[in-house]
Amino acid sequence: MIQSLLIANRGEIACRIIRTARSMCIRTVAVYSDADAKSLHVRQADEAAHIGPSPARESYLVGEKIIAAAMATGAEAIHPGYGFLSENAAFAQAVIDAGLIWVGPNPASITAMGLKDAAKQLMAAAGVPVTPGYMGENQDPVFLAERAAEIGYPVLIKAVAGGGGKGMRKVEAAAQFADALASCRREAAASFGNAHVLIEKYIQRPRHIEVQVFGDTHGNVVHLFERDCSLQRRHQKVIEEAPAPGMDEATREALCAAAVKAAKAVDYVGAGTIEFIADASEGLRADRIWFMEMNTRLQVEHPVTEEITGVDLVEWQLRVASGEPLPKRQDELSINGHAIEARLYAEDPAKGFLPVTGTLERFAIPVATRPTRWQHELGTALMECANDVRLRVETGVAQGDAISPWYDPMIAKLICHGGTRSEAISGLSKMAWDTQVWPMKSNASFVGSLVVMPDFVRERIDTGFIERHLDETAYDAEPPQWLLDLAAQRLSVKPGASSVGAPGFRLNARASNDVRMSDRGHGYCGTLASLISNNQREYPLIRDDGDGVLATYTGATWRFAPARTEGGAGGAASDGAILAPMPGKVIAVEVAAGDTVNKGQKLLVLEAMKMEHALTAPFDGTVAELTVGVGSQVQVEALLVRLEKAE
Repeated sequence: MIQSLLIANRGEIACRIIRTARSMCIRTVAVYSDADAKSLHVRQADEAAHIGPSPARESYLVGEKIIAAAMATGAEAIHPGYGFLSENAAFAQAVIDAGLIWVGPNPASITAMGLKDAAKQLMAAAGVPVTPGYMGENQDPVFLAERAAEIGYPVLIKAVAGGGGKGMRKVEAAAQFADALASCRREAAASFGNAHVLIEKYIQRPRHIEVQVFGDTHGNVVHLFERDCSLQRRHQKVIEEAPAPGMDEATREALCAAAVKAAKAVDYVGAGTIEFIADASEGLRADRIWFMEMNTRLQVEHPVTEEITGVDLVEWQLRVASGEPLPKRQDELSINGHAIEARLYAEDPAKGFLPVTGTLERFAIPVATRPTRWQHELGTALMECANDVRLRVETGVAQGDAISPWYDPMIAKLICHGGTRSEAISGLSKMAWDTQVWPMKSNASFVGSLVVMPDFVRERIDTGFIERHLDETAYDAEPPQWLLDLAAQRLSVKPGASSVGAPGFRLNARASNDVRMSDRGHGYCGTLASLISNNQREYPLIRDDGDGVLATYTGATWRFAPARTEGGAGGAASDGAILAPMPGKVIAVEVAAGDTVNKGQKLLVLEAMKMEHALTAPFDGTVAELTVGVGSQVQVEALLVRLEKAE
């Protein structure tokens, strides 16, 4: 068995691997960039090695630095996680050539499945059903247009080296083909250094279904059933579940058999995923599910497979890499219940899913039932709830950590396993809606809303589901009045409460008094409908936070504090409050307190997410308050300037 392991990754997957390695008494080595020097995966590992500056291309994507770190720390093996160098055949070979154990498939298998056209040709030769299309070498535009006409519109143009939705164009009619082809090739060349494309039939009601496969060095290959990853936004998965809704046993058997055949065709070793596209216009049928591509690594969504099978896939990876046979035969694997996963991101769905960065001053995932086990510092939380529902959290951050602008803004993965799909849906929605993330925005409300949409509950899903339901799920939540009242009650019993209410506020005053509060520059008013007789009473969605309180409702969190003036604080830009649209750095200030400004005049410039954002005056007026200067680091919706309207 491997004795020491370097993890060539970061964040939640590094924490996930460390947890299993620790349970197997394997010493772990983390690698980190400048931005990750104090990150959770570094704190958890037995040892850590610095590999370069914050940009991934100068650290996590430099194979030579990672191998050198392994040699310097005495690591015996390297686990690539997913992303970064996990599917880089040259890196895998370099690890092996250095005399280290590569915890992954053979480099030849990675190469064989790395290009979409070559992989499809290989699968077709192996008898695996592939989507109708053209995958040949002839890239002449006229020739490709003729093939598209033969396939029948609509068609999909895809970069052979593509991924993540890049280098992909849907074409509805022949007249659009030439422009779409040119655009696809430009993007493919810029993103992957390869402008080669393939053409395939566009599936009208597609579902993305994948099968987890696993092989060992003894010639054994098994599948661990399927996952449905149809809920996507811009070709990025948002919700994943296992098993696939509506999958009958005959179709499952045919699909999983095809996946095993695909893995055997490339002598696959380790964890891999065979991805299929299904035409669900008439339900799931074996003759309407086709091979799409293979991911030669562990997947982000692997926890749902672990939950329904009871298998630790990372443990299997480490055992197989150590030369052991697969721990279980195919007939020893079965499906138990249903599991759903949601990806929790630091982003603002109401603003086009704009990523946000900053410090997680509050990060908690409370549940109604008392946790039987809380292991947040190990990167996971396991909780038992009613009806044998199991909640699981995989994260690479803890409260107080930062979400960096250098990497993917994932906060955590929320996973719920239940005896039935309905139980899993109910558990996951509650988990998402009870999540507290502050001061940054998150997509907790969005994912919690997605899984309780009637069409999702009724299994009416496909890859266009999120786009159709954006207006119903990607909204900027407002606190309901009852939540404002609860916050007001909590504020009223805090020390110094006599200063937070309306004029004449007293704890023993009549119950109709109001408490004026503010959140991120917006003013609110809560009514003391009935004062709390027991000052220690806890509300499940209200938490004390310094001089204020944090309140959470359906995944949105607000921090209410006493209003700074009798009239309440702030408001929208129309009220004169100019707020930061995202976390960033003030790089220019064009006005001073007392200045007269005109509507549209530039007030200051904020640099965020590598872009400059000019903030302008919404009306003619005077600068009543300026709270920042050049160089100030600000959080999302922080008050920057307050204007008073001209008389």
